[in-house]
Amino acid sequence: MSAALARFAAGKVDAIVVDGGDGTIRDVITVAAEHFPAGLPRLAVVPSGKTNALAFDLGIPRDWTLDDALATIATGRVSRRAPIEITRADGAAPMVRGFLFGAGAFVKATALAQGVHRLGAFRGLAVAMSIGAAIAQTMFAGSGNPWRQGERMRIDLQDGRILEHRLYLMIASTLERLPLGLKPFGRVRTGLKLLGVDAPPRRVLLTLPALLAGSEKDWLRRAGYHRGDVERLDVTLDGGFILDGEAYEGGALTIAKGTPLDFFVP
Repeated sequence: MSAALARFAAGKVDAIVVDGGDGTIRDVITVAAEHFPAGLPRLAVVPSGKTNALAFDLGIPRDWTLDDALATIATGRVSRRAPIEITRADGAAPMVRGFLFGAGAFVKATALAQGVHRLGAFRGLAVAMSIGAAIAQTMFAGSGNPWRQGERMRIDLQDGRILEHRLYLMIASTLERLPLGLKPFGRVRTGLKLLGVDAPPRRVLLTLPALLAGSEKDWLRRAGYHRGDVERLDVTLDGGFILDGEAYEGGALTIAKGTPLDFFVP
């Protein structure tokens, strides 16, 4: 991939077509940053992966083909999305870029989803099965269950506040719409959005439907479900994290809204 992107940069291409899912797009925009330091060319997506959350957000049909993508490039219609950029405080690994970050129970749920994919379920079915399994672990397991215990996380906010306690879940995204109509961040809006859930999660039967439907009632915050909008924050994770389906080691990280990218859309 790096060699191909280097050739594209040398040839000063105006557009790149990515045939794949969220993970392929993550890899392309991460590696491409090295070869296009002045900014990436416009991108077209052919959604052929197991998960295609970015394509869904952009309004790209599941049956879109390469011919469709090329025809849309000719029209010049684009929609802009800023990726999440994740860097390590120790500089031990290069920056990675993507659109959906998760830690805590999100890591465990992603492992379940990947197992479901191996059983032959894809897209919405896999998501639904994974959510169902995660809810069962959360609601019906004992107090010592690792899902309910959460993970210790330290969050350094831009206003100087430091939050350090156990969270059941932390997710962040710059996507505006998620598959299945889920709205964990509340109302549809641009920017880097966060959701943190205290451990152990409380009143799950009551809060989960309201949370996923996008309710912004204050009782959710009082029950330990916290939302926010940031440009960047520093996080220290005892466990790992997921970025667009790929697992990474935890540690001291900076999570930031990156430079917006232009995607061709129907």
